[in-house]
Amino acid sequence: MSDSDLMKDPQDKYIVPGLERGLLLLCEFSRQNRTLTAPELARRLELPRSTIFRLLTTLEIMGFVTRSGNEYRLGMSVLRLGFEYLASLELTELGQPLLARLCDRLNYPSNLVVRDGRSIVYVAKVSPPSVFSSAVSVGTRLPAHATVLGRILLEDLSLTELRELYPEEHLERHSNCTPNTVLELFNLVQTDRQRGFVSGEGFFESSISTVAAPVRDQSGRIVAALGVTIPTVQIGHVNFDETVNQVRRSADELSRLLNYTPNLSHGRVTALMRD
Repeated sequence: MSDSDLMKDPQDKYIVPGLERGLLLLCEFSRQNRTLTAPELARRLELPRSTIFRLLTTLEIMGFVTRSGNEYRLGMSVLRLGFEYLASLELTELGQPLLARLCDRLNYPSNLVVRDGRSIVYVAKVSPPSVFSSAVSVGTRLPAHATVLGRILLEDLSLTELRELYPEEHLERHSNCTPNTVLELFNLVQTDRQRGFVSGEGFFESSISTVAAPVRDQSGRIVAALGVTIPTVQIGHVNFDETVNQVRRSADELSRLLNYTPNLSHGRVTALMRD
């Protein structure tokens, strides 16, 4: 047996190459690359064009991609899978009624987000019938370090873990409020952690303000952030204390539904204080 055979993952023999290539092809589409051509995909995946054409034809027949001329984009089947995934989350199922109630009480959009690496993803949203409408929808991804909801989802990470997540010297800036370095971000989220909620006027978008609180599961780990978005021009007319209380109450109720007990030791406090 050769050295290369010994180094192979035992699970490699169960991988279906065609399926793997098809999924990798779908992953090449993104917010920045909404449309791609077959030659572009062949170059990105380092595969023969004939293979790419076969993959695209199969995916097009199944509705996972659509074609317009020489360009391809994701199809409705991908969206349907995404919604089915979100609907399968216990977090989403339990959170939706709480968001609806919070939205009804405050008359502002209520959101539930989770973290995926360096991004936050909106998994549930309820908006009131009003003139104000947020640009975000279920499935929207935003940078965690530059958003109020993202700050909530970074609270459990130690400084070392944050540096592993953001190895660059300076963080990408999205507004004047964006932390410039990982250390600034760490100090900010630890202050948030002690406060128990986060509020920010125009932290990511100048026209939008947010009040949010953490949602924890039975292990005590933060698994989501629950919050409301308010037009910044209206923030002066909002009963801030009542808004914070309502958001925290909703987040705490969802945490209880996820079997979180407040007296549970998280086992993270010491780690959070270490470099």
